[in-house]
Amino acid sequence: MNAVYVSNENYARHLGVSLCSLYDRNREEKTLDVWVIDTGISDLSRAKLQLIATAYGRVLKFCPLKDLRERFHGDLDTGSFDISTMGRLFVGELLPESAERVLYLDCDTVILRSLKKLWQMPFDGAVMAAAQEPTIYRQVREYLGLNADDAYYNAGVLLIDLKRWREEGIRDQVLRYYEKIADVSLFNDQDALNGLLKGRIRTFSPEYNFFTNYRYFRYETLCGMQSAYREIPEKQFLFAKRHPAVLHFAGDERPWRAGALNFYGAAYEKYLNMTPWAGTPKEKGKELYLLAYHGMEVLTLVSPEARAAVSNAFVEKLIRERKERREERESNADPETAGEKENGGKSR
Repeated sequence: MNAVYVSNENYARHLGVSLCSLYDRNREEKTLDVWVIDTGISDLSRAKLQLIATAYGRVLKFCPLKDLRERFHGDLDTGSFDISTMGRLFVGELLPESAERVLYLDCDTVILRSLKKLWQMPFDGAVMAAAQEPTIYRQVREYLGLNADDAYYNAGVLLIDLKRWREEGIRDQVLRYYEKIADVSLFNDQDALNGLLKGRIRTFSPEYNFFTNYRYFRYETLCGMQSAYREIPEKQFLFAKRHPAVLHFAGDERPWRAGALNFYGAAYEKYLNMTPWAGTPKEKGKELYLLAYHGMEVLTLVSPEARAAVSNAFVEKLIRERKERREERESNADPETAGEKENGGKSR
C-alpha cells in the first residue's frame, strides 16, 4: 500500500495523528510506504513524525516542495484554505515511478479500520476514486458547469491511478483548468479536479471519507442535493455513519478546538495521545462560535432547509470577499490606478 500526505508546520500535529492511526489500523499490511510532501515542516516536527513511523516498524519518506507558490501563475488566492492543499497536484512527479497508484489523505483524517479493500479497488478506466460531496454549494456547481445529476467529489481522500495520471499529463491539464476558474473558485484544486475529470472519477463508499458533519444529514436530504448520490445505497450511508473507516474532520467542529462538540472527536484524542504531541492544549477563542455552529448542525436534522439557507448566506459572503480581494489585486496591479493614488486620486 502506498499513501501520501501534504503538510506544512501548521498541520504537522494533525498529520501525526492521522499517520499514527493509519499505521495502527493497517498493521497487517506487509508493505505500507508513506510519503509526506513537505511544504514547510520544521526539523523538530519531522523528527516526531519519524518517531511515529519507527514505533510501527515503518519507513516514512519526505518530499520537499518549498516552491509551491512559484508553481502557479500570478497571485495564488486559496481563500481560507492552506496553500499546502495544492501540493497534491504534484504527486505524480514527486513520488517514484514505481508507485503506480497511491492513496492521498488529508491531514485532518483519522483512520479507524483497514484500508485494504479501498486500496484494492479497481479504477475501471477512471483516473481516481473519491467520495461524493453532495452538500457542495450551488454556486460552485454553476461555475464548474455541473448540474444536479453530476457528482461532485471531495478531495480529502483520493485513490489515484498514478500511472494514468502521468501518462495523460493530468497535472498540467488540472493546472491549466485551474487558471481558468481561479478568480471564482472557492475550493481551488478540488474544484479543478471535479471540473476537468467530470465522468472520470469513480465513487467509493462514504465510509472511506466520512465527513463528520454528515452525521446530521439524512440520506434523502443528500440525494435531494445531488441525485448522483443514489449510486450509494442508503444502507451503505447509514453503515458509514456508525462504522466509518476514515473520519474527515471537515467543517468547523474540529476536535483540536476548545468548545468543539464533534461526536467523533474521541477518535482524534485517542491517537493524539499516542503521538509525541500528546498533551497539546486545545486552541481557544472560538467557544461561543462553536456552540452556535453545533446548534446549526442539530438544526440540520430538524430543518435541512434552514441549514441550506445558512450555508447559502455563508457562501455568498465568501464570493463577495473573493471578489473584493480580486478587485483590490487588479487595482494595485494597474499602473494608471496606482499613479492616481500617488497623486491624491487625480489623473496624471
